[in-house]
Amino acid sequence: MKRWIVNASPFICLAKAGNLDLLLKLPDELIVPSAVVEEIQAGRSSDPAQVALTSGKFPVSAISVLPEILAWDLGIGETAVLSYALSHPGWTAIIDDRAARKCALSFSIPTKGTLAVVILAKKHGLVNSAGDVMRSLRAAGLRLDDEIIRVALKKTVNEDW
Repeated sequence: MKRWIVNASPFICLAKAGNLDLLLKLPDELIVPSAVVEEIQAGRSSDPAQVALTSGKFPVSAISVLPEILAWDLGIGETAVLSYALSHPGWTAIIDDRAARKCALSFSIPTKGTLAVVILAKKHGLVNSAGDVMRSLRAAGLRLDDEIIRVALKKTVNEDW
């Protein structure tokens, strides 16, 4: 069973790129921490991520922050995501932040980034072109190195960047 807890950056970028539905289709369960909702709501009210949150499709949950995660001095969203994943084995943190991924690694918390979500979507036939989705995500503000994208696409879905 795939259980995901999502951070603000993947949520916002997927929403801006028009692919937020992937977060509803790929995992069996999904949670958006209330701290992540607060981060998203701090932006413009017309932001696609804010609009999506008002739809009621995304389950929101208050998360108890763990002191061992808090000690890493991450953002409130990252702290909530990793606290939940650490205290609930079997959940994967959907997170792009480098420092948060280092923290997750130190606690053996499984993670996936936005790129992995797109690759999974392609493998499950939910998108026609992972490369096109990645271009949309980059236009939406997701920062990923061209070489990382190229290698990931070539290895996993046989697409050229």
